[in-house]
Amino acid sequence: MLTRHRVVVAVTPAVLVAVLAATGPLLAPHPVDYPVGIAFEKPGGGAWLGGDRLGQDVTSQLLHGGWGLLVLAALIAGLVTTCAAVLGSTAALHPRAGAWIERATDLCMLLPPVLAILLFMLSWPESGTAGVITVAVVAGTPYSARVFAAAASGVARTGFVEAARARGERLGYLVFRELLPNLRHTLLTQLGLRFVEAIYIVSTVSFLQLPTSLGAANWAVMVRENAPGILLNPAAVLAPSLAIGLLAVSVNSAVTVFAGERSS
Repeated sequence: MLTRHRVVVAVTPAVLVAVLAATGPLLAPHPVDYPVGIAFEKPGGGAWLGGDRLGQDVTSQLLHGGWGLLVLAALIAGLVTTCAAVLGSTAALHPRAGAWIERATDLCMLLPPVLAILLFMLSWPESGTAGVITVAVVAGTPYSARVFAAAASGVARTGFVEAARARGERLGYLVFRELLPNLRHTLLTQLGLRFVEAIYIVSTVSFLQLPTSLGAANWAVMVRENAPGILLNPAAVLAPSLAIGLLAVSVNSAVTVFAGERSS
């Protein structure tokens, strides 16, 4: 009972934040560009968080600005975790292939993800959101693949995997039917960590004004554009900053607790 209560307590904030980010545009009291007064209007009246640098409603922008970040980060986290799990499991099953995979991942890890995205997006700005996803997956997979390779190496030497290999089962069967079901804790933990990393990458890309499709407003852009007026209306900067942090931390905490529950 206590364990279930702990899981509920950990998961509830993540669910609420995710639902609010996804349904925010439907709950917003005004359109994104709704004016509430002068630039950096202080909170009051119908504007709970005041105005931004153009005098537009911060509350409405905050509710409109989360869904794109949530969807893009979740997509990147899922792709990175899936690719890393397959590569890491393959490396554990076939040491020779694993050596080449490790060399390739070491080479990829030499280039920081943010620098890779900057080089790619500035060279090919037309790639947009697809470019961000591609570079984020390529840059983020090596780190996670090494973790999966280490976790899968012990499972790959167990009797049931050896028996499956003796039966002549193919690589896909060994990876998806024998190894990955026994790596649930690693899968969930890595998914949470990759989600936090994806939030960081997507927010950085938006903050640097690189081309993405995150809707008419997004939290990272709100922080950048309203930073000069933080002393006039702190809510215009602090609200989206806290929203980004809360989304990342709550989802990662929920996944971590759920992973611990599943492994116990």
